[in-house]
Amino acid sequence: FKFTISADKEQIKAENLNSTAMVEFVLLGFSDTPSLQRTLFGVFLLIYLTILMCNSFIILITKTDPALQTPMYFFLGIFSCLEICYVTVTIPRMLMDLWTQKGHISFLACATQMGFFFMLGGTECLLLTVMAYDRYVAICNPLHYSLVMNHKFCMQLVAASWITAIPVAIGQTWKVFSLPFCASHTINHFFCDVPPILQLACGDTFLNEIAVFVVADTVVFIMVPFLLIVVSYGKIISSIMKLSSARGRSKAFSTCSSHLTVVVLFYGTATITYLQPKPDQSEGMGKLISIFYTALIPALNPIIYTLRNKDIMTALRKVLPKLLA
Repeated sequence: FKFTISADKEQIKAENLNSTAMVEFVLLGFSDTPSLQRTLFGVFLLIYLTILMCNSFIILITKTDPALQTPMYFFLGIFSCLEICYVTVTIPRMLMDLWTQKGHISFLACATQMGFFFMLGGTECLLLTVMAYDRYVAICNPLHYSLVMNHKFCMQLVAASWITAIPVAIGQTWKVFSLPFCASHTINHFFCDVPPILQLACGDTFLNEIAVFVVADTVVFIMVPFLLIVVSYGKIISSIMKLSSARGRSKAFSTCSSHLTVVVLFYGTATITYLQPKPDQSEGMGKLISIFYTALIPALNPIIYTLRNKDIMTALRKVLPKLLA
């Protein structure tokens, strides 16, 4: 009996030692396809440079073109700035790992990456809701649009998006990294995301998953913002359908189509990733979906906003010759 108690103490001590000794992780990334490492490096580098260039153009023209000094383009400029920061949290690290083929990342660096990823991604979710509200006021209450959406109120909405996202992101990250890690230190992913990190934790992580996914992701960043967007667009569509002019309806729909497309892409992939039951999603599929919302969709967003927006295309035609001269 004494021997059993002693053995149990030694086992607990060993587990605690393993959990406290976790000072770094190894991101496996795309190590299962070693022959494609250099090719993937080139592809993701091209995607990253495209995102930087396209979003920088949008920021430039929304700040300098007099015709784009409206709340809609103010929010678009903020969104483009967020997109640059959002992809910079994950893609440069992924490019370095593809080039060096090592993938070592410290415990602190991993937690920092996750924290910024959640903060910026959450702010984008909330900002998309703000942009939907802007379209609602513009279409459903056009006579009071300039009065309601004044510069001070727009700044307050942007600040509220940041202020709401920061404590939630910190809380999420703390919840995940306060767990004891006594399993393998290898993360089968290309960045520090919640699902693969939780797989390394000791014991039952069900309550932590509920706290992270349901309370934070579902309520704050997905469910409430998405419902607000749906309500806004429900009222927008109702107002548009009441317009007697077909040209007026077409113009009103065109101002919303780009934003609605981005919302569907962004929330669609986020929902699949964070709300799908863990056993139903393979690690390979998880990485593939993550590529969509960390690289491909941010690369598509500026293209969607520019190609479907006549004002931005006109502004680009003005500024490009000056930049290339």
